Amino acid sequence: MAPQTISRTVAFVLPLILFFLLFLGLGRWQLERMQEKQALFAEFESGAVITLPLSQVDAAAARYQHVIATGHYDTGRQILLDNMTHAGSAGYRVLTVLRASGRLPVLVDRGWVAAGATRQMLPDVAVTEELRGVAGRLDSPPRAGINLPAREGKDWPRVMSYPTIGELEAVLGEGVFPHILLLDADQPDGYVREWRPSTFPPERHLAYAVTWFALAAAVLVGFVALFLHRRNQ
Repeated sequence: MAPQTISRTVAFVLPLILFFLLFLGLGRWQLERMQEKQALFAEFESGAVITLPLSQVDAAAARYQHVIATGHYDTGRQILLDNMTHAGSAGYRVLTVLRASGRLPVLVDRGWVAAGATRQMLPDVAVTEELRGVAGRLDSPPRAGINLPAREGKDWPRVMSYPTIGELEAVLGEGVFPHILLLDADQPDGYVREWRPSTFPPERHLAYAVTWFALAAAVLVGFVALFLHRRNQ
């Protein structure tokens, strides 16, 4: 084979090899992400196997743990988490301080509520303050994929966009339990509650992996076809 022909062959084959390895690596990475998400969803499900009193929970290792707590809501200072959607509609998630006996106050996520007709029309999230028991899972506050601006004022309920626990403590002016409590769907005084890990499901990563492997297969077929063509010349 002439040197010029060899040079053209290498110039064509080398990118095919690089793309094949790239697509193969991306497919494997998506499979690894799928396994991570499977473990996360399994952890979410296992959190409901045992219910513990909030007073007995180790805050450092409590994510998804199902707990019960007794206390009363602090209705004067509630927080509306902005930029939350449900079934394609805009709204808020409602965080209400529960002053639980024997522990720091815990922020109870009472679920999703639709936004008003304008940004100035906040939903009515009033709730009574009698002593009550609440049940739900512990979780971290939701995190933003893209941090959108929120209308944050000084009035209550306070509108915030993806705050951290530290930012919530600063607004409330006191320490709080380091996880929020996702109120169970059968508990009273809540809104839309369809709790699940706030991330892509494992099936999404599997679909991505299949796509990358299909592209790698297409490159491999192209490489074989080129080899056979050159061989028959």
